[in-house]
Formats: sequence, C-alpha cells, structure tokens
Amino acid sequence: MVEYFRFDVRCVFAILFCSWLLFGCSHPAGNQGSGNRLENARSPYLREHADNPVNWFEWGEEALEKARIENKPLIISIGYASCHWCHVMEEESFMDTAVARMMNENFVSIKVDREERPDIDQIYLSAAQLISGNAGWPLNAFALPDGRPFYAGTYYPNKQWRKILEQITEAYKEKNGVIIQQAAQLTKGIQTQEVITLPADTVSRYTQKMFANLFDRWQPNLDLIYGGFGDPPKFPMPATWEFLLQYNYLTDQEKALDAVVTTLDAMAQGGIYDHLGGGFSRYSTDANWKVPHFEKMLYDNGQLVSLYSHAYQKTGKPLYAEVVHQTLDFIKNEMTASGGGFYSSLNADSEGTEGKFYLWTTTEIEKLLSPELANLFKEYYQVLDSGNWDNGFNILFRNESVEAFAKGKNLPVPVWQKMLKQAQVTLLEARKRRIRPTTDDKILTGWNALMLKGYVDAYLALGSKEYLDAAIKNAVFLEKNMIRRDGGLWRNYIDGKAGIEGFLDDYALLAKAFIHLYQATFDIHWLEKARNLADYAIKHFRQKESGLFYYTSDLSENLIARKMELSDNVIPSSNSVFADVLFVLGQYYADDAYLAMSNGLVRHVYQDVNDNGRYYSNWSRLVGMMLFKPFEIAVVGETATEKSIALQKHFLPNAIFMGGTEENLPLLENKSVAGETIIYVCRNKVCKLPVKSVEEALQQLEE
Repeated sequence: MVEYFRFDVRCVFAILFCSWLLFGCSHPAGNQGSGNRLENARSPYLREHADNPVNWFEWGEEALEKARIENKPLIISIGYASCHWCHVMEEESFMDTAVARMMNENFVSIKVDREERPDIDQIYLSAAQLISGNAGWPLNAFALPDGRPFYAGTYYPNKQWRKILEQITEAYKEKNGVIIQQAAQLTKGIQTQEVITLPADTVSRYTQKMFANLFDRWQPNLDLIYGGFGDPPKFPMPATWEFLLQYNYLTDQEKALDAVVTTLDAMAQGGIYDHLGGGFSRYSTDANWKVPHFEKMLYDNGQLVSLYSHAYQKTGKPLYAEVVHQTLDFIKNEMTASGGGFYSSLNADSEGTEGKFYLWTTTEIEKLLSPELANLFKEYYQVLDSGNWDNGFNILFRNESVEAFAKGKNLPVPVWQKMLKQAQVTLLEARKRRIRPTTDDKILTGWNALMLKGYVDAYLALGSKEYLDAAIKNAVFLEKNMIRRDGGLWRNYIDGKAGIEGFLDDYALLAKAFIHLYQATFDIHWLEKARNLADYAIKHFRQKESGLFYYTSDLSENLIARKMELSDNVIPSSNSVFADVLFVLGQYYADDAYLAMSNGLVRHVYQDVNDNGRYYSNWSRLVGMMLFKPFEIAVVGETATEKSIALQKHFLPNAIFMGGTEENLPLLENKSVAGETIIYVCRNKVCKLPVKSVEEALQQLEE
C-alpha cells in the first residue's frame, strides 16, 4: 500500500532496471546513535524523523556536496506528515538500526516534505511514473550525487528494502556505467514529460457543439450508482463535480447533475465524512465511500466547502448546507491558527493506529447513550457488535437520509434530528478526551487560498457573516506574511516565519481567491492584489515559446528539471487555474493581453479536454466560460454590495460580479446614477437595460 494519487501519464518512458539485480543478500547488523540533522527542521514531517538512526539530511547543498565528495548515491525519501504508509515505513525500516547502518555507510539519505517542496517531489515522482507507470507516497528515489535519478519506487517492507539497498550498493560500485546511463535516460524523460516548448496550435478551435458532447465521453467512466469514478480508491476530485455543475447549467444535461448529486450524497453519508466533527478524509479505499484513509487535508476540505456550497445553491438540499456548516466548524476548531492562517493536515494515525481516533465499539456507544438512543444511533450509522471494520471497531456511515430513517421508525423528523444531534454531541465530547492525531501546523499559501475561497463560497451560499469575516482575516494574514516586498510569494509559514520560494499554484490559487473575495466585498484592493500576483507570475514563470507557465519561478533553485503542471488532479493544475485567473482579469480590466495569454494556454489542451476530460476538468470549466461568454454583472450605488450578494446566492457559474460606489473598472464607467443602485447585466461588454431589483436582474439572466 502507498498513499496514492491520480495522474494522467502523457508519456510512458520504458526503462528496464532490475535484470542485473539479484535478490537474497545478507543482512548487516549494527548499532547507530540516535538523533540527526532533522531535529531543527522547520517541517513537522521532517522533525518526526529526527530520532531515526538514519543520518538524514534536508535537501540542500550540504547533502549533495557530501555525496559528490564521497561518491555515494543519494536516497531521496519523500512523504508528508499525514501519510500513513510513510509512518509505517519509518517504523519498519528507518527505525531499524541495521537498515540505518546500510543507508549511512553506502548512501547519503535526504528526507523531503513533499508539501513544502513539491518541485522536488514532481521530479522524483516522474521518475517512478516513467519506470512503473504509477507512483505515490512514501516515494523513495535513488539518484547520482548530482540528483539525477536512476531508480524510484514507493513503499517497501523491511526485508525488501534491505535487498534493494544491497543490490543498488553493489550495482553502483560494480556497474556504475550502467547506472550513469540509466540516470541520463531517465532524466531526459523527466525533463520532457508534461513540458511543452512549442506554441499552441492556432488553427484548432473548440465549439459549443463539441462542448455539449463532452458528457458522452465522461459517462462511461462515471459510477452512477455510488458516485465518483470507477474502481477504488476513490478521491473526491472536486474540480470534476464543479465542472459537471457548470456543464448542467450551460447545457441542461440532467444526467450531469445526477452524477454530481449521487457523488455528493454518497460522500456526505459515507465514512469518508466525519459525522461527528465535520470534514472529509483524503480518499475512500472502497467503491462506496465507506472506509476512508483517515487523514484530513486542508486542500480537500477547502475545495469541498466550495463544491457543497455551489451544489446547495443549485439544488437547495439541506444536507449540503449541513456539510458546509459542519466542515467549517471543523476548520475553525481544529485547523485555524490564531492569526487567521489555516494548518495543512491532521494525521491519519493516533496511538500508532490508523483511524483509531474516529472508531467506535458498540460498548463505548452504549455506555455514552441511553439504550433507546444507542440502538437508534447504531442502526443509523451501521454499527455492528462485531464491528463494520477491523477488530470489532466501527466506522460511522449511513445508507439513508435523516428523513427516510425517521419515517422508517415512525418518528417525526424534528424529533429524530434532535435525538441525533444529542448523540453526536455526546460522542464528540467523548472523542475529544482521546489522544488526538497530530496536526501538521505549517501554513501553505496555495492551500490557504483554497480554504479562503471556500469560506467566501460558503458566505455567498449560506449568508453567514462569520464566514466572510474568516475569509478576510485569512486574506489579511496571507497579504501580511506571504507576499514579499518585491511582489513575490513565500510558500510556507511556520513558527512565525515565512520561507521557500512560492510555486505557480501559490500564485494562481491566491490570485483566484483574491478575485473571489473582491466579488463578495467589492473591495478593489483584493482585485488589485490578484492583478499584481498575475503580473509577477507572468514575469517570472512564463515560458515564452509556448506561453505556458513553469511550476517554478526563474528565482527558484535550479534542479535537474523545470516542470510544468498541465493535467488537473485532486487540486487543479496550476496552469489551468492561472489560465482562469488571466481570463477573469482580462474581463475586469478589458485587457486583451491577459485574454490572449489565457486563450493561448487553453489552445494547448483542446484535444486533451476532448479525449481525457476527467484529467482536464478545470480546463473544461474554463472552456465553457470562454465558449458561452460570461455574464458581466455590474452593480453600482450605495447598496451595491447587498444587491450583489442577493444575486450571488443563486448558482451562476458563468457570471463575473463587479461594482460598488466608485467607477474604478472599465465596465463600471458612466454607470452610476445619483441616489440609485443600478444593476447592469452585460455579455461581451454589451449590456441589457439597467434594472433596480434583484428579481429583474435574475429574469434577464434567465433570458
């Protein structure tokens, strides 16, 4: 098992490595002292490895120089704080003194937090993909002293890891030429994988008819019974369902909406959702969303708050509003720093056991609740005396709605809701007395931006001022601590200090969040900040020949490859988000240069949108915006913000809002009327007759 991720392998580089490696070597024994260089690392994940007998280094010149001087291969071991199988491999192998001796004598070993240094992770993840076609975490790569990899894999049990160490040690000494040749071939593959240096095709054009046919290509891959895609593991993939919501809005394809509702209902009822404390785990290990991988990631929950908010706007389902409220309670209570930043994740493990914090026995439930309530609670959440998971433990999940269960028990719905709430509160209070999973308390710019946008979306859908206040507080924190004087971004903030050069996703996601905050407040400051971030990224990340953007800036560390992100994953690709940012800024500022750059980016993926849509869902959503032309809704006057918020309570995925009391954008010029608040519904800079009421504006939008 490894911590999986989904990836569209655009080219598979066939490399044969193991033909001359023989298994079955002896196991050295020995004793190592405790402690290493990681005790002073800023990353919580790296500090977790400080007591390993492995002589770990952080990534940097010290480690690379040692490898060069001693002519030793590198072990580059990559993971993250909430990764269950990373912890398993640590306990099995990296705490083993015999294994540590093998690593210390024959290698220079480097530990990397993939969340801090996704640029490093991308390179060695590509190596694993090119060798085997898949990858995940923990990721363990073997490289020459200059960082060029020659082999990479994921989780290895202790015995297998020992054999690999022995085999590579022998091969590096006796077949060094083959190793160097392997590294050269593999590095060449990494440097060309998902990196485009040619201009986009200027001939191909996408049409509304082609867009309308997209669902026919998606449908065979959709699980229309349990939601999501195909076989497990199943990831939430929020960008997928955001696109299908927009697709339904633009094409009236009801099956697209059905796929979204099926998925969101199943996730909200399944074990992937925390029914007591709120929030979602990273993925489900089964097809029915019942058995989660228990870590909770900020990036998932930020995007899912946005998704459930939009789904609530579209459907009005109370379940979706409940999920948003509970998830934001979880973020407030467990993932928010005092200054307004958001922490990165909660561990899957506690007390050395995956999921232990969240599991229940029937005995525990029966001690906490009255007999009647305990029986109802157990039936509602599928709790069994023998356990519905391992060793008599139960994951809480349900198969029917509150209303359906109440009806089946001849209980009035309000009565059952009150009883259920009482049980949830009681068990949650008991759970708080358990040993809690550890928190990775680093604050990452891009992930915070996703949560910032989630708070704004929740505010627009549900109207809670508390959510807008949290969004503004986070935005102020990020502006103060993560934006440098030169206009660039830091990636990471921990222990009161910011550091690590920001990556393209940090710029793209934060600019998008700031744009969203502007639309909720009409505070031009946030739109100007978004524009500044975009201009900085254009200067430091853009590849001029293709028009695409590198993941790293020209100020970042010079690694063996400079990668690009094109395909959308659990988090949309940085190029797709930035293309969206440029498109929207082009609308706001009537800037043809922004629009041309956005168009150029999209032209690179037209064929991919058509052929591999599930891996280009955020691109697909932008294609929809471009083809169907967004509504430009200008609201000007003293009550502009209030009327705009009333409009934005509705699901309008192809609308861009602007306004306030000042004519500070091109589309706002000459639109003010003294003593009045006026709404203009425009498209392609052509406006319908101005109206004064929200109802009239909505009617114009429907027309």
